[in-house]
Amino acid sequence: MIISKLNLTNFRNYATLNLTFSPHMNIFIGNNAAGKTNILEAISILALTKSYRNGTELSLIKETKHKAKINGVIKEKNSRKDLSIEITEKQKEVKVNGKNISRIADYIKNFHVVIFTPDDLEVIKGSPNIRRNLLNLELSQISQKYLATSNEYNKILKTRNEYLKILFSNHIADKTYLDILTEKLIEKAVYIYQERKKYLEKIDQNIDSIFLNITKESSLQLKYVPNIEIESFEEEQLKEQLRKSFKKSYHRELHAGMTLIGPHRDDFLFILKNKDMKIYASQGQQKSAVLAYKLATIPVFKEYSGTAPVLLLDDIFSELDLKKRNRILKYIGEDIQSILTTTDLKNISKKVLAEATVFEVKNGNVERSL
Repeated sequence: MIISKLNLTNFRNYATLNLTFSPHMNIFIGNNAAGKTNILEAISILALTKSYRNGTELSLIKETKHKAKINGVIKEKNSRKDLSIEITEKQKEVKVNGKNISRIADYIKNFHVVIFTPDDLEVIKGSPNIRRNLLNLELSQISQKYLATSNEYNKILKTRNEYLKILFSNHIADKTYLDILTEKLIEKAVYIYQERKKYLEKIDQNIDSIFLNITKESSLQLKYVPNIEIESFEEEQLKEQLRKSFKKSYHRELHAGMTLIGPHRDDFLFILKNKDMKIYASQGQQKSAVLAYKLATIPVFKEYSGTAPVLLLDDIFSELDLKKRNRILKYIGEDIQSILTTTDLKNISKKVLAEATVFEVKNGNVERSL
């Protein structure tokens, strides 16, 4: 899967921008705040319908304008799809081949991306919510069933939390309805637990070898950490475990007014040499570990969807030495389209540059280097 063309209208600092990409490595060079990251952001929005950066959707529209538009041509094997997203002050409209798409699940299956940004250090350093969101984002791209189940789970969870508050304040309320909601929640939770575990195990098969190639260090692994002890991920056994846990936690949940058990409280850890990287690793090690994680998702995407995602790398070189930079670029290879940003080409090997397509970004203007 590749993105061959990108057209922007009134997006961020671009009034108009038309780009044609190489199917291999594309490098955008420019000073900070020149607009490099805006290009990666536009591609990610085209894939996922939302930005990975903080801020309102209104901030995506160029100043003094009323709407922004992102168009892209996606090619996969012998097929071509034209994707477009129009963002206004009040709504967002997405289309595939000119047809409006109402369900997000029907849209995001068309274009897969793996994104690495400087903020991804928070994947290790930040709260469990950041890691859960990452899992949901990646699994939702490659599995429509996962996206649908996750959405259904969240709806049931919201209703269950609201009814827990009613039960606490109204002693004549019927607990039977809560039991029905709990059983429905368990049904969705089992599938989410199983898919997350399977997905992380697949990434774990590749992450250490990639980390070794980048850093020459080994023994990196992922550890899935549900918020309850799970003895078996087999469907019926897991359902029974959850039923027992909910029964045991009923009074705590009643007083808390919220659901205390379930995949909405999951976590996973990066373990290097049997130590939690959140506590014991340097910032450089953490960055390399998250990058190894992102690269390790690529074969998993291929397995699930039959095609490689587009790799978006924003400022991957800061805090990495020359050897690590070129090992990363060498590792990416020719069998995947990559689009990356940097402020400096000096530390990239001549061999890599000779095979890459380079674009220079200056104050909202982008020119392809010859």
